[in-house]
Amino acid sequence: MSISALNQKLTDANDIQQMNNAIRAVLLSGLVLPGLGQVVLKRYARGIFLMGVTLIFTGFIVVKAVQQALRILNRIPLDGSPIDMGDIYRAVSQASTASDSRLMYLSLFLLIFCWIYGVVDGYLLGKKMDQIEKADR
Repeated sequence: MSISALNQKLTDANDIQQMNNAIRAVLLSGLVLPGLGQVVLKRYARGIFLMGVTLIFTGFIVVKAVQQALRILNRIPLDGSPIDMGDIYRAVSQASTASDSRLMYLSLFLLIFCWIYGVVDGYLLGKKMDQIEKADR
């Protein structure tokens, strides 16, 4: 193996390392938890804020979904006879309120927004850090 081929392989390996910050931040924020990529890139306040907001919205959605399910279960007659699909349909249609639906949709929208923001911000932050590291070399 010639020296120029070895230098080319080292350059290729350095190029892969240059992408690591951006890719790592995107994967962590997109697949694990929004804000985790920012924490790994040492932007702690931004990352913890994103994680907190995401967990709050997720918790709110889970609590509302469980409350809705319990409301529906309480409206279905459980007298030992087979459950009729019509009873379930009536219970579901009566249990849903407009204010609950609006809050759920708003929470879901904000959760998705935080997730997308975390991924995009993690990518831009990682790319910026990659460029700084490349300039320092």
